[in-house]
Amino acid sequence: MALRLGTIVEALGGDLHGDPELQIAGLAPLESATSQHLSFLSHPKYQQQLAASKAACVIVSPPMQAQALARGSCIVVEQPYLYFARVTQLWRRTHRQDAGPRIHPSAVIDPAAHVDPLARIGPLCVIERGARIGAHTMLASRVTVGEDCVVGERCILHPGVVIGADGFGFAPNGPAWEKIEQLGAVRIGDDVEIGANTCIDRGALQDTVIEDGVKLDNLIQIGHNVRVGRNTAMAGCAGVAGSANIGAGCTIGGGAVVLGHLTLVDGVHVSAASVVTRSILKPGHYTGMFPIDDNASWEKNAATLKQLHAMRERVRVLENKIKETNQS
Repeated sequence: MALRLGTIVEALGGDLHGDPELQIAGLAPLESATSQHLSFLSHPKYQQQLAASKAACVIVSPPMQAQALARGSCIVVEQPYLYFARVTQLWRRTHRQDAGPRIHPSAVIDPAAHVDPLARIGPLCVIERGARIGAHTMLASRVTVGEDCVVGERCILHPGVVIGADGFGFAPNGPAWEKIEQLGAVRIGDDVEIGANTCIDRGALQDTVIEDGVKLDNLIQIGHNVRVGRNTAMAGCAGVAGSANIGAGCTIGGGAVVLGHLTLVDGVHVSAASVVTRSILKPGHYTGMFPIDDNASWEKNAATLKQLHAMRERVRVLENKIKETNQS
């Protein structure tokens, strides 16, 4: 099903340079787009791909307008990547097939749970006693929402998400472990999206809280009593240990780990595969990983790293001797 180029601009705005009657059959990256595709240029460093692209039309920023016009039709907007995101939403709306029943027959919903009439519940979902699901929220297949947990409005929970499993709480009892009952729940705000097989544990005493607008990728673990601030985004396989407090507008790269009871203020950006071992109280971009190398070099560097403390002490001794010599 094609979409008229003029229809896109009428719906989303932008300055169209080209034929509004042009039919767009799909969306594609610059390098693979054909004469029936709409594409976008998100960064000037890809302008070589722009010149070579066969796309029917390209979304570009004002500084790239001349280069785009040299190759053909374009839509000029201030934020091409954001505009492209909105095009994908428009495409989904106009090409959406029948979504089927609002609540799939195989879903299991406790009579004491509340599901808003405008929510959608997919196959094999489980919604336990006292749980609440907000309006326009969609639970894909096999999502579990535990007892007394709350999911806000316009949320998307992808297949296999588990909300409100017990947090990892055990007290040592000699050689064994005594379970600490997890008496809190999980509260998820509005406009949250949670990727496949991500788990958010219920709190031990207070609730685990995911604020409005948070975006979580696949296979993320959020421990008990964690708070994640609004509009924070985390990439796949990130892990946040219990009672960590992550501010608003943060980004956590794939495979990164935040240790328990730490605080990250608003606007902290953590690189992929980093391990956050201390609180970060100043906004900025942080990285904490040992670069990959061939194994022999890595072992030598690791051995040297173990000696850094002793080397530091020897340097301090030498510095003190130099100071004493200069003062005498």
